[in-house]
Amino acid sequence: MKKQITKKTLILTAIIGGIVLMGMIIVNAVISSRQTTMATNEAVYEVSSFYLEAMADRRSKTITNLINSNFDHMEKAVAYVGDHGIDSEDELRDTIGSIKYLLSLDRFALVDDDNIVHTQYTTYTGGSRHPFLSDGNMDQRSVSTVLLYGSTKQLCLAAPTPNLRIGGKQYKASFVQIDIKEIVDLLAFDDDGRTYFGIYSINGENLTGTELGPYISTHNLFHVIGNVVPEDTLNENKDHFLNAVKGSITFTANGAESTLSYVPIDGTEWMMVVLIRDSVIQERIRDISEESLLHSKRQITSILIVSAIFFLVLFLMMRVIFNKDLEEEKENSKNFRNMANTDSMTGVRNKHAYSEMEHHLNHRIRENELDKLAVVVCDINGLKLVNDTQGHAAGDKLIKDASSLICEHFTHGAVYRIGGDEFVVILQEKGYDTMDEVITQINRVIEENIVKKEVVVSIGYSTLTPEDQQVHDVFERADEMMYKRKKELKQMGAPTRS
Repeated sequence: MKKQITKKTLILTAIIGGIVLMGMIIVNAVISSRQTTMATNEAVYEVSSFYLEAMADRRSKTITNLINSNFDHMEKAVAYVGDHGIDSEDELRDTIGSIKYLLSLDRFALVDDDNIVHTQYTTYTGGSRHPFLSDGNMDQRSVSTVLLYGSTKQLCLAAPTPNLRIGGKQYKASFVQIDIKEIVDLLAFDDDGRTYFGIYSINGENLTGTELGPYISTHNLFHVIGNVVPEDTLNENKDHFLNAVKGSITFTANGAESTLSYVPIDGTEWMMVVLIRDSVIQERIRDISEESLLHSKRQITSILIVSAIFFLVLFLMMRVIFNKDLEEEKENSKNFRNMANTDSMTGVRNKHAYSEMEHHLNHRIRENELDKLAVVVCDINGLKLVNDTQGHAAGDKLIKDASSLICEHFTHGAVYRIGGDEFVVILQEKGYDTMDEVITQINRVIEENIVKKEVVVSIGYSTLTPEDQQVHDVFERADEMMYKRKKELKQMGAPTRS
């Protein structure tokens, strides 16, 4: 009798305990679901602003780094000019041309005390064209925006050169100009048309010409936003722009909610603005939350089913003993998008890809992990002549022909187009071992092409030595050799710019 009471007590206790446990699970699931939903809704706006601000801040720093890098290169360029004892305008132009290739300063120029601008190809009066010269003497760096030829916007970086004298004449400044389209290409990202960016002036004007969503498009930011936000909000954000203060705006237009964040770009009077439309961030967060809740409900349902079966077996005098294993579902990882690193005209790698490779190789050089490395610099002869006399279509064909010639011979190397008429080939392993043979073959073809009046490419090369600290050291020697080769080919009858 005592044994039967014990079994009944055990079964009754298990049933009551199971009912209480299932009730607690159900109540806990309901409470957790409501709390998760409330917490998700409260966090949506903060996460949206943080995501956009981080995205804007990263792109702002990219532009700041670009500006600082160009100023550093300008300082090196001025020192290079000052150390070369230049006595004539022709020597100055040749030196500026060398600087453009050595330091990748495509639009580098010097300004003398008479406001005469000296470039690689010409001189002109710069007072009316460049705002930074209108203030007289320069005492600090300046960053400004200029409009060339009535349409192309350029970022102008200028720095004083108080100690620079050339041929007895004092030079007051140096400057470079960067096409804003190049900056846009550097910052561009693909987000299926849901995220947009643009660079704006302090008065809300769009400098990059990029669309900031379907509502704002390319118009003045404040002219459009003023139609969908209160006046005090509009004025507050105008003040932020004028005082270089970061911030964000959320507005509803055409039935869709959008959020934009803006961050000042150091050293400029610009704002980096990023916008996400149709509450994409909110939808993504809610999707994640709902998926998590659904997963929790499935787990709870499974527990309730298992518990019900277990207590049913107990109720039938524990005649069945069972075990049930829960299977966990695995989610497939998302595919990552690769950034395109290909030159659209030639199909070879572009300058961005070369910069990444250069950074990687520099790390290996610092770690003493690299011993076989060669850099081949290739420059197309007469591209400007073809462009000027036959048109840019013929010039484009010449570039493609040169690329094909280089790729055809350097089959074991990585070919990069780093400028309009300049290519670089990185050789390692087998490419390094066969370099001398390949260069001999391609130079023979190039010399034959002079007679045939086909594509001619000047080639210089160099290999890594124990004294080299970075890839650029090897590049400089190869570039110097390339210029010597260009003179040799000119004497053989190759076309030139002159």
